[in-house]
Amino acid sequence: MSKSLNVIFAGTPDFAASSLQALLDSHHQIVAVYTQPDRQSGRGKKITMSPVKELALEHDIPVEQPVNFKDENAKQILKDYNADIMVVVAYGLLLPQVVLDTPRLGCINVHGSLLPRWRGAAPIQRAIEAGDAETGITIMQMEAGLDTGPMISKAITPITKQDTGATLHDKLALQGAELLISTMNTIAKDGIAAEPQDHSLATYAHKLSKQEAFIDWSKDAIAIERAIRAFNSWPVAQAQLGDKIIRVWQARSVLQPSNDTAGTIIKADKEGVLVSCGQNQLLLTELQLPGSRKMSVKDLLNAPKNQELLAKGSQFHLNQE
Repeated sequence: MSKSLNVIFAGTPDFAASSLQALLDSHHQIVAVYTQPDRQSGRGKKITMSPVKELALEHDIPVEQPVNFKDENAKQILKDYNADIMVVVAYGLLLPQVVLDTPRLGCINVHGSLLPRWRGAAPIQRAIEAGDAETGITIMQMEAGLDTGPMISKAITPITKQDTGATLHDKLALQGAELLISTMNTIAKDGIAAEPQDHSLATYAHKLSKQEAFIDWSKDAIAIERAIRAFNSWPVAQAQLGDKIIRVWQARSVLQPSNDTAGTIIKADKEGVLVSCGQNQLLLTELQLPGSRKMSVKDLLNAPKNQELLAKGSQFHLNQE
């Protein structure tokens, strides 16, 4: 067994909590956890803790939640932990150089893509949306640039035709946790050896927005299907039919041309709602109507009012209006 490292862990969402749990299960020592400040969430604006904070408190680990590291006191607290290394996973806060230089071995990051492809905020969803055949995890030594640091280790995972943003997130969270521990053990034994990224190959995974989740039916059905999978489970693809906004959870492209205007419902039956697109057709199979839960189209069509809504010839708006 390699020697133990004293670790500061910095992360916020579920994706990061998987790596924190792996560290808790390892022989490395977590001296502190950093996470985003508690936020208001839900209709009741209840103050909630991040998944990382909840896990840290369960194990009696000190939790720090600075708004940023501009304050000298925050920098001193970090320094006083005297950590060997800082592990950063979806923390949500840019770290200044003074923080990157504080731990003895610096800071490493668990990133959900095969860098230099998909640097940035939404690498998992952008890989699906772009039709990539594979993605994975890169662990890199952090530097001041956005995901530009030299790469320490990588693991590859294929992207299946069934993968959604949610399923791929879960796969990569587990893969990232596993790769983190093996990488930490190597670092403890041999130190950090890293390979520079080829910056000419870099692509950027811009943050997801609710606005882009509205389906543009003038596009190819294949591209629309990928976007629907990418945006499941957030922000969830949406389409406007009459005065209703319908959330589209699952669909599959049908490689068949149509003479109908893009956005026109060709037919609706127990198999799904077939819609004409700019190129090819899209079969919607799981939908969510306003004020209701998500359901299969087969179940939705049991209600006469839904049969009328989704009737042949009905027209989805090309974009949100």
